[in-house]
Amino acid sequence: MKAVLGLENGKYYVGEGFGVEGSSTGELVFTTQMGGYMEALSDPSYKGQILMFTYPLIGNYGVHPNNFQSSNVHALGCVVRELCKAPAAMPSLGDYFADNGLLGISGVDTRKLTIETRVNGTLGAALIVGDDNGEYAVECAQNQRPITDIELIPQVSCKKAYRLEGKGKRIAVLDLGVKNNMLASLKRRGADLYVFPHNTRPDVIEAINPQALFITNGPGDPMRATDAIKTIQYFIGKIPIFGICMGNQVTALALGGKTYKMKFGHRGSNQPVRYRDGRIFITTQNHGFAVDGDSLPEGCERLFTNVNDGSVEGFCSEDLNIFTVQFHPEAHAGPYDTEELIFDMMYRRIP
Repeated sequence: MKAVLGLENGKYYVGEGFGVEGSSTGELVFTTQMGGYMEALSDPSYKGQILMFTYPLIGNYGVHPNNFQSSNVHALGCVVRELCKAPAAMPSLGDYFADNGLLGISGVDTRKLTIETRVNGTLGAALIVGDDNGEYAVECAQNQRPITDIELIPQVSCKKAYRLEGKGKRIAVLDLGVKNNMLASLKRRGADLYVFPHNTRPDVIEAINPQALFITNGPGDPMRATDAIKTIQYFIGKIPIFGICMGNQVTALALGGKTYKMKFGHRGSNQPVRYRDGRIFITTQNHGFAVDGDSLPEGCERLFTNVNDGSVEGFCSEDLNIFTVQFHPEAHAGPYDTEELIFDMMYRRIP
């Protein structure tokens, strides 16, 4: 099939389409991971975005449901240099996209696109499969709403509360777009999990008598997570509060801190972070917003710092028993360096 990717800066790239005919608009973002393409595509944090892989060959081991981080693909489109058409296992990525009404484009210069994104920042894009009208694709890219104006969390949060029963500590999970591995990491420690929609009232959560509150990852601008911010504020100082990725950002906002949109974000499985004791860990990340470290209130200590750009990768408040990280310790495929460290730290903090 014909396909074209148009950018808001007026450029467009013609390639070969896979999946089904159709169109979508969203931010074009890139990830540097070499494996785990289905983990990334099914990560709810990619809602509202077209995902480009910098690794040149994608799809070589097919599609397996065990790799999914949610029930379906959330990325609005997939951009690859080369799509593997004869994978080690079936179905192929192309077949899966065709069977599930998804959009993809291959045969484009992803290296050039990545460099352009790093220089110019994240760009609005339009992916059209079934046509190669570049001027129209550019027009669609230019006319879309910015991601900061879109309510994405309600689209990926659970619609009703549910329980993942365990014999350990009772944790209330505020679902802003949770990944399966995040819940699995807590379950391996025996946690009794109650998962709540993003807009659940604090009194409903309090009714289960939780021993801790856990805030998940999620898509879009953390400033739009107004319900979650109010819930966190209600529980500050009452029970331990933990967060990962967007959970880190909204907890900072609940404390009176600030967040900002990054130039092109951190997405991949090779991001180095420095712990406060000087140790370096290689982490998996997926975020386009970050916490302003200077805005954190007195009593908050920066725990982790990104080695590449100095951005905040986690903070804590000992007095309030708050512990959050920006990276994904549960992310697989990706390094296991921090899974045990972070989740054990969190679990030990629960009385």
